[in-house]
Amino acid sequence: MKTWVLLRGLMRESRHWGDFIVKAQTAWPNDKIMTLDWPGNGVLHQQNSLSHIEEMVAHIRQSLATHPGPYHVLAISLGAMAAVAWAKAYPAEISACILINTSLRPINPFYQRLRPQSYLALLRLFISRPENKERIILQLTSQTRPQAALAAWVVMQRQYPISHLNILRQLLAAIRYKASQPQVPILLLSGGADQLVSPACSQTLANKWQVPCLVHTQAGHDLPLDDADWVLRAIAQYLSSHH
Repeated sequence: MKTWVLLRGLMRESRHWGDFIVKAQTAWPNDKIMTLDWPGNGVLHQQNSLSHIEEMVAHIRQSLATHPGPYHVLAISLGAMAAVAWAKAYPAEISACILINTSLRPINPFYQRLRPQSYLALLRLFISRPENKERIILQLTSQTRPQAALAAWVVMQRQYPISHLNILRQLLAAIRYKASQPQVPILLLSGGADQLVSPACSQTLANKWQVPCLVHTQAGHDLPLDDADWVLRAIAQYLSSHH
C-alpha cells in the first residue's frame, strides 16, 4: 500500500483536484490518498498564507504527523516547488515525486516561469468578482475548460475566498524559492499547451536533473483537469518501470 500526498498550486485548494481523486482511488484501490490545503486556501482560508516554501514544507510535515511515510507525492505548480524542497530536506520521507508543470529558480528564467502573455489576466484577478476570477483562471490553466469545473470553482471561491494579500504571499514564496536537486525518484509531467508556465521549464529541468519528462501535447497547466486518465497512465508506467 502506498500513501499518496497530493499538493495543489497557487490560489488552489484540495477540492480543485475534482474528479481526479475518484479516478486515482479507482486506479489505486489499495492506496491511501491524502490532500492538503495550504494556509490561506480552502478550509484554511482565514489563515495567513506562508511566504516561504520552507514554511510550506513544515506545514506538510505537521499535517502528516499522524500518517507515517514514506510518501508518494503528486504535486502541481507551486505545490511541486514545495515537494522539491521537502524531498531535498527530508529524502527518507519520499518514495517518489511526480511533478506537474513546475518551474524552479535558478533553472528556469522568470519569463518562462510565468509567461508574459498571462500577466494582464493575472492582474485582472485582483479586481474581478468570484465568477469572473475563476473564469480567468480556467482560461489560463485549462485547454478543455469544462463548464462543470467552472461552476464548482465559483462555489469554492464564494465559500472559502482567498484574500489578495494571501495571493501575494503565495506568489512571493514561489518567486523567492531557490531549488536544488533532491536525491529521490522524480517524474516530470508537462502540458505542452500550458499558457501559464512555459513547457520549456519542465524540459530544461529534465535535462539538468537527468529525470524523465512526459509531455501531453494538448493539455494546459491543470493537466489533471484536462486529462486525468493520461496522468494516471503516465504515473503507472513510471512506477512499473522504476519500482
